[in-house]
Amino acid sequence: MKLSLSTLILALGAGAGVPALAQTCPPTTITPYVNVNGKWLQKDSVTLKTGQSAILGPRPASGGSWSWSGCGTTGTSREQTIQPAAACTATATYTNDCGAKSQQLFTIKVGTWASVKFGGGGYVTGLIFHPTTANLLYARTDIGGAYRWNQASSSWMPLTDGLGFGGAEGSYHGIESIAVDPNNDKLVYMAAGMYNSDKADARLYISSDRGNHWSYVNLPFSTGGNNGGRAIGERMMVDPNKPSRLFYGSRTAGLWKSTNSGRTWAQVTSLSTAKMTQEQINAVGGSAMGVELVVYDTSTKGAGTATQTIYTAIAPDYANVAGLSANLYKSTNGGASWTAVSTPVSGYHIPHMVRAADGMFYVVFTKDAGPGAGGPGRLYKFDGANWTLLKSVDPTEWTNPGLGGLSVSGKGATTRIALGVSNTWGNFSGQQIVQLSDDAGLNWREIEAMTPGETASGWVDDVEIDPSNRDHILHVHGGGVIETRDASSATPTWHGTIEGIEETATLAIVTPPAGAPYKFINSAGDVGTWVHTDLAKTPTLSPGLGWSNGNAADMAWSDPLYIAAGGVVNSSGAGTGYWSGDGGKTWASFATLAPGAATNTSSESSIAVTARNQAVWAPANSVPSYTTNNGASWVATDLPALPGVGWNRGYRLVTDRKNPNKVYAYDSGGAWWASAGKVYVSNDGGHSFALSQGSVSAGLAANGWWVTSMAVNPKVEGDLWLADGNALYHSVDSGASWSKLSTFASVCGSNPWPDLQGATVVALGKRKAGATYAAAVYVVGTVNGVWGVYRSDDGGATWARHNDDDHQFGGIGVMAADQSVYGRIYVSGTGRGLLYSN
Repeated sequence: MKLSLSTLILALGAGAGVPALAQTCPPTTITPYVNVNGKWLQKDSVTLKTGQSAILGPRPASGGSWSWSGCGTTGTSREQTIQPAAACTATATYTNDCGAKSQQLFTIKVGTWASVKFGGGGYVTGLIFHPTTANLLYARTDIGGAYRWNQASSSWMPLTDGLGFGGAEGSYHGIESIAVDPNNDKLVYMAAGMYNSDKADARLYISSDRGNHWSYVNLPFSTGGNNGGRAIGERMMVDPNKPSRLFYGSRTAGLWKSTNSGRTWAQVTSLSTAKMTQEQINAVGGSAMGVELVVYDTSTKGAGTATQTIYTAIAPDYANVAGLSANLYKSTNGGASWTAVSTPVSGYHIPHMVRAADGMFYVVFTKDAGPGAGGPGRLYKFDGANWTLLKSVDPTEWTNPGLGGLSVSGKGATTRIALGVSNTWGNFSGQQIVQLSDDAGLNWREIEAMTPGETASGWVDDVEIDPSNRDHILHVHGGGVIETRDASSATPTWHGTIEGIEETATLAIVTPPAGAPYKFINSAGDVGTWVHTDLAKTPTLSPGLGWSNGNAADMAWSDPLYIAAGGVVNSSGAGTGYWSGDGGKTWASFATLAPGAATNTSSESSIAVTARNQAVWAPANSVPSYTTNNGASWVATDLPALPGVGWNRGYRLVTDRKNPNKVYAYDSGGAWWASAGKVYVSNDGGHSFALSQGSVSAGLAANGWWVTSMAVNPKVEGDLWLADGNALYHSVDSGASWSKLSTFASVCGSNPWPDLQGATVVALGKRKAGATYAAAVYVVGTVNGVWGVYRSDDGGATWARHNDDDHQFGGIGVMAADQSVYGRIYVSGTGRGLLYSN
């Protein structure tokens, strides 16, 4: 028998991606279906909550036979019920009546993630509208990545949680500039890197789907997404006429150009070849401003030839280093050569320069770089030859206003100008926050101060008029974004538009026992200490210290209404300690502070509560002390003083939840080059401690505070877990001896410290039903070279990844596990607030 080629070709069903067997009759197309929560969906992938089940039910529903593999499937039933503990792939093979086989893959992800609601909480540094696509708006932040506005849900969608923003990539949550392509609304560029230096350590992220997915290239210079002047710009711009060409104004290395859509970059040496050294960067306070912005002088797009007339602004620091004579330069040949532009103000920053539809430029000059740039400040219009002053602000005896954000709409005599007045604080008659002109700057009126709704003064460093709705004006501030949609009204109404933006920086988190009236205590930078009772609502329970850092907190396990906490009031720099006896409803300050707490106010501190009114407090760089009278007095423990290592360090304290007479203290060494880590054990409520020789024998690595952790199993006395930055250790005898688990290991490169830390955070929470070990164990670390959050339900014998590549959040600094809900952990992403898993 001779077979034709077509009868030998491998046949697969739609959506398949795995080989099938040769067959002699046509295969049957499989249609994938998944049933979740009682509803059938035609899809081949689904994300399940931890512990949730689903039914896989591909079709055809009759005839032929089925076989299965993966995700716990078995047997020949068409419908398969699965309840996977981790992400998996199931393969359904269908054999039709004539023997032809076809296959269908089902991709199953496990666990969902959501933000804990706080609302803003951090500085949004820039807003970038697409010029022609309505409601397409991006926001960049200094430490929390980037967002895109979702008009359908009236909320912001995070864009920097997934691949490219993992455990060793938190620095790239500092976004310095975003550029859109006026010709292609799906294309967006994002320059990332938190701090400037003389190294080439920044990245350019490129997306062809509005930021849903990113690729990146390394930039040949640094960026400073969290440096001073971070609202200046935009530094990066796409040429609207030849969009493969981009210019970038760097902080330390001059002006740069790409001719291949950002893939490679070359310095524009026709302007300057200067690159600042680290010494020169340090000499200007560590935050270089450099080349501040790029503006194209064109009203066209998509012409195919590069825009010829370009302006770029030069900060005083780079002008001095590069020997440039002006703060503004112009090219009329696409950047091949540059000439200085005489400006009416010299030696100032030019944070924003915008072009109106008629070709008129509007230019802000301000003395300081910001955030909240101080003055004097000036706004001019510029027709290419002549300058006209439109607005001035000057220091007074008690105030120092500057000019910040700038946006224009329209043209000619009716040009609308929205101007941010920065470094003014408060809301009172005569205050200036956002000034509006509807006659090209001849007359001005205040449209935010003393109007209905909210106000946000101070850091008004970027203002934008919606290009599709001139009555929609937004501006950034230190806590997010605020907007009005009736700017033409005599009394516009402003309100925060921060839904979805979560930028608080949590420094410590602790969860109470099951049954407590709250979910956790959040100790955060800038916003202080908060007790969260509802994950979907902004918390309301706080000591009310205003601009402050919460550094540490704990509760009495047998009486979780009692909470003790410590931190610092940022306005004065004074350390503070406080307590609540009713679960955070009311608070009082400790009568006295533990020795060291008043001045050693950095976040490397810890508090362990043993009972109501009794606690052990370890301020940063200090010997811990204990109180037995709710802070009326403190007594030093006998723990050793911590030698200096060049940066802050401290003891980590945890109370044994089954026997609060036992308190454990962990000294991580303070730095990777310092002495080995050690554990100390107290059997008298934290009054006196003894060194665990077992911890010495275990050879704990020396590491910094921020990459180490210790946690107790709340269900078993003496059951301790420790992450020393490189590995995970377990003790079942109150720290007398330690076992090293081989699962976690650091990934090392050319540096003396690891590129990826092996194990940095450990937390224990409610155990899985039927599990043999009393708690679920969660570890932030690296397994087989893959960073993530890993979970064990059997005391560390086996591990499954708890997060996935889409949920990395720029790394995870702190973590706590819920004692009431299995599979739920609370984590801090880099500048991403708090997030939780289900």
